Amino acid sequence: MNDILDQSDIDALLAATDDGEVEEDRPSIEVFSRTRRDVADIDIRPYDFKRPERVSKDQMSALQTLHESFARNFGASLSGFLRTIVEVKVASCEQMTYSEFISGLPNPTSFNLLQASPLEGQICLELSPLIIYPVIDRLMGGTNAELFIPQRPLTMIENRLITKILERAIDGLQEAWASVKELSFEVDGGESNPHLVQIVPPNEVVVVIGFELKMTTRAGTMNLCIPYAVIEPLMEDLSAQSWFSNVKLKGSPEMKRLIEDELNEAAVEVSGTLARTTITMSDLMDMSVGDVIVTSKSASAPAVLEVEGEAKMFAHLGQHRGKRALRVDRTITSADRH
Repeated sequence: MNDILDQSDIDALLAATDDGEVEEDRPSIEVFSRTRRDVADIDIRPYDFKRPERVSKDQMSALQTLHESFARNFGASLSGFLRTIVEVKVASCEQMTYSEFISGLPNPTSFNLLQASPLEGQICLELSPLIIYPVIDRLMGGTNAELFIPQRPLTMIENRLITKILERAIDGLQEAWASVKELSFEVDGGESNPHLVQIVPPNEVVVVIGFELKMTTRAGTMNLCIPYAVIEPLMEDLSAQSWFSNVKLKGSPEMKRLIEDELNEAAVEVSGTLARTTITMSDLMDMSVGDVIVTSKSASAPAVLEVEGEAKMFAHLGQHRGKRALRVDRTITSADRH
């Protein structure tokens, strides 16, 4: 074997090393590889084992889309209840530890615990005082012009008023989550100091969906905290494929019947038009009591029954119990429109 050194070669190498003629090989820095020698181009990212990301990006995207639908429905419900325009939109959707979520909340605030049966565990719904007191002021007939935001817990009367808002939030959550699973939400308790409530361990991963609420000149936030342990049974259903397949189920007969019931209760404006004509501006200015307006329509021709400004039926003018009435003759067809 030619690669084996004899004693004279070994003595020569040792002497050269002592004289500094031969540099000793220094061990290279290796990062997860036996071949890398330069760590300047290696992408090293910190990983916190106390805060693992347990929800995938697809599942987070599905959660955000789901709660965007909730935000639209909740905003429409609040607008009708408060008789003013209320805008609700998703501001953020991220996962963090429960301790991080609690540390970012104001004190006092409206911290409400929700139970989502049949899931086990509790969900947090936090409403900022910046939007709570404007809502209460609106419910009491105020204008929010010079509203002072007090730094105190809510009174019993104020909590009672906020319950009306929570009821609409619960209805919106049930409707939004129905595309994934039928859940029954209900309020399980409340607290003004969020640091006194611990529904999961501090290092437990939670999904926090932050909402922004705007009402006239006032704005505030609302946070929905969902522990991972609560929605873990539904995580497979939150994949992109399951999400889009569940959206298609909205055309079910039950949903159709629900929409029909809502439309049947909608009020529409109905008017009867006897005749139409045009006159000049000078004739209009010279018009006085007793003048007769002549139209090209025959006196025996039926009146037109209009629904929200659209001609729908022919009717004859009459009287019923001392009041003007229209008796429907027939529906206007496409041939009549020509």
